[in-house]
Amino acid sequence: MNGKTLSPVDWSLVRAFLAVADTGSLSGAARRTGVSQPTLGRQVRQLEAALGQRLFDRQPRGLAPTDTARALIEPARRMQAAMSEIELTAAGRQTELSGPVRITASDMVALHVLPPILAELHTAEPGITVDLVASNASENLLFRESDIAVRMYRPRQLDLVARHLGDAELGMFAARRYLDRAGRPRSVADLGQHSMIGYDRSEEIIRGMQARGLAATHDWFALRCDSHPVYWALVRAGCGIGFGQATLGRADPAIEEIDLGLDLPVLPVWLATHRSLRQTPRIARVWDALAAGLAPWLS
Repeated sequence: MNGKTLSPVDWSLVRAFLAVADTGSLSGAARRTGVSQPTLGRQVRQLEAALGQRLFDRQPRGLAPTDTARALIEPARRMQAAMSEIELTAAGRQTELSGPVRITASDMVALHVLPPILAELHTAEPGITVDLVASNASENLLFRESDIAVRMYRPRQLDLVARHLGDAELGMFAARRYLDRAGRPRSVADLGQHSMIGYDRSEEIIRGMQARGLAATHDWFALRCDSHPVYWALVRAGCGIGFGQATLGRADPAIEEIDLGLDLPVLPVWLATHRSLRQTPRIARVWDALAAGLAPWLS
């Protein structure tokens, strides 16, 4: 370090460094952390000045870590783990039924299912503030990127407490006006005569249909979109036949379910939080509210 005496490194600078290293850009780091791009850029420059080393090289598609940065990533992750343990231990000892709770859930659950649950919670517990992260990405509960997660799979980390709430059924649906125009399929073979809505990059629907004996390919779908809320909007608009959560489709008067005897999978729904937070009063209150509020939506 050219003989320079290093000052203690501020954790916020290391957190900014890790976010940029993981995402490869200031914009990606900003989306992950909720910190503005200018602030993150300034923090990275401050860390570079403190260390006397360049950490990133600017490239056409973002920021690439230098050799020095790559060497620092693992020590930085150990620092991140230690800071998370400190935060979790302190949070687990809080006794007030107030304060912030960060919830992460899929786009569809956050948009269609959680708002009335959170409205009722806010009326009952105005001292609890909620940050709702609508994302299909897996937020890291161990590093407190969220406090409670509503997930469509079983969390496996050892330090988490998880509860299986039930299963969300899937169904095949179309807008009534589409079916009035195009006709109602009476068999699986009839689907080949209809406009089908699928995913773009994701092959989840294709694999599921192929497993059920349907010769589905990417070109089989007239419209494709990976955003679940937009996908559902295409179904509601009458663009064709698609798949969705059965409780949502059956509650929508503009939508009609198409039952062709397909054995569609279910989505297991889990609540998860860090073990040290589970009995914190505000976390426990939100956990119970979510469990009760999600129950009618599940089988």
